Amino acid sequence: MTAREHDVVVVGGGPAGSVAALYAARAGLDVALVDRAEFPRDKVCGDALSGRAVSILQELGLWQELAAEGAVFHEVVFGAPSGVSARIGLRGREYLDLATGAVPPADVACVRRKRLDHLLFEHARAGSQVSRTGFEIQRLLWDAGSVRGVVGVDASGRERELRAPIVLGADGAYSRVARETGLHDPDPDHVIVALRRYYEGVEDLDTGIELHFVDDVAPGYFWIFPVGGGLANVGIGSLRAVVKRRGLRLPEAMERVVARPPFAARFAGARALEPARGWSLPVGSKRRPCSGAGFMLLGDAAGLIDPFTGEGIGNALFSAKLAVEVAVEALAAGDTGASRLASYERRVWQVLGDELATSERIRHLAAHRTVLKLVIHKAARSAAVQDLIGGMIANSLPRETLTSPLFYLKLLLS
Repeated sequence: MTAREHDVVVVGGGPAGSVAALYAARAGLDVALVDRAEFPRDKVCGDALSGRAVSILQELGLWQELAAEGAVFHEVVFGAPSGVSARIGLRGREYLDLATGAVPPADVACVRRKRLDHLLFEHARAGSQVSRTGFEIQRLLWDAGSVRGVVGVDASGRERELRAPIVLGADGAYSRVARETGLHDPDPDHVIVALRRYYEGVEDLDTGIELHFVDDVAPGYFWIFPVGGGLANVGIGSLRAVVKRRGLRLPEAMERVVARPPFAARFAGARALEPARGWSLPVGSKRRPCSGAGFMLLGDAAGLIDPFTGEGIGNALFSAKLAVEVAVEALAAGDTGASRLASYERRVWQVLGDELATSERIRHLAAHRTVLKLVIHKAARSAAVQDLIGGMIANSLPRETLTSPLFYLKLLLS
């Protein structure tokens, strides 16, 4: 078994891990980046990128290259359980990213994770002192109660140590780093379960991304996200607790939805390219601990997914940026203890906490069919309501408006 000392070991080569490795290398740190998969590899996801994700990718100088791999749209379609849809235009709007202060276009981008993750990993690999794929973490290294690296088996079957005073756990919803440090928390009231399936030949994919709040999985939704080349990422999801309580079978729910109006005609000539594949999304409706002596958890491993939309890449990239800032400060101070690294957790929740709490309140409201019907039906025929919702999507208007009783009173009277 060989050992090498680094400044940071990043576990997980997805968006959070690769961006963390990129920021760390640009800060002059010695980085080891590992992932159990071989790239390119698929990752089950909705493939949508928020304005926050775009702002960070722009900051890294990677956005144009990545955007060319997918599709960019200027519209979001919201569908009510009744089948009525409202189209919210985003063309010409800027997205005010309250986390980074950036103002990229508010357009919605979709890039297949197989391409997104591969390109990010290749850029991260170029700046890392050590990068290993096919590297399966076996355990963490500990010293006096602090994480000091990882032990894993590489692609050849050889056991290796990678030592560092800071380990960044960016290894997803089932994070080994979170489990080894006792922070894995799959609370069913704060975890979404979802299915994704790629289709070709779905009709009318040129409008934008679509979120349809169907009764089958309320308070979840059914989505159709074009990803370019005539392909669509199609999926369905809801809270794990709801799925269990109602005895839902998501594959059957998705089959029912695509087989009935208003979707049946659009899927009549479509062809599924794969079986439906599922995954879990730990959402930020619950504040989970995400740091300790010698380690920080990023992205899905920290449970930072938006509770309403289910989008997690933007917050994952932001958490990577913050974690590296804290790592640089901690290494400069010669202190990687729990108290020092706790500043990462505080900063994450100072910036994202209110936003995640608002999304959770919106999710609760969306669980009520009458509320959804009121908002979406009004937006379907009112340019003023469409403009208001577009402003909330772009963050130029506070999303808290959607949680105000006054907002719904105005809709009723309009």
